[in-house]
Amino acid sequence: MVRRHEDWMRQARRKLESGRWDLEGRFYEDACFSAQQAAELAAKAWLESQGRREMGHSVLQLLEKGGAVPLDVQHAARVLDGYYIPPRYVNGFAAGAPMDYYDAETASAALNHAERILRFVGGHLEGLSAD
Repeated sequence: MVRRHEDWMRQARRKLESGRWDLEGRFYEDACFSAQQAAELAAKAWLESQGRREMGHSVLQLLEKGGAVPLDVQHAARVLDGYYIPPRYVNGFAAGAPMDYYDAETASAALNHAERILRFVGGHLEGLSAD
């Protein structure tokens, strides 16, 4: 079975880069969602490298299925899990739109959390081949 973990990680890195552009463009809610997506893609890369294809969107749950996860990575995943739905949907808040609830500091922190997760997963993928 061909494993596509490299493809998953390439897409995770690209999503993280799109989050940086969102931050630069002041689309803070989108930066938070992009950070969550980058981390989710990385978690799925790790699982794919183990020959597993898991469904779901919780970064924490996906990472925990892969193996032992350091506390700082668990914390980053928990924070990012909160950015899966609210940054995209108006009904995630009692009033206003998601754009009213996110700022540069929040978006920057989210991207930093995603970077931490990508580094963690990348460390597990080093030296693996796609076959």
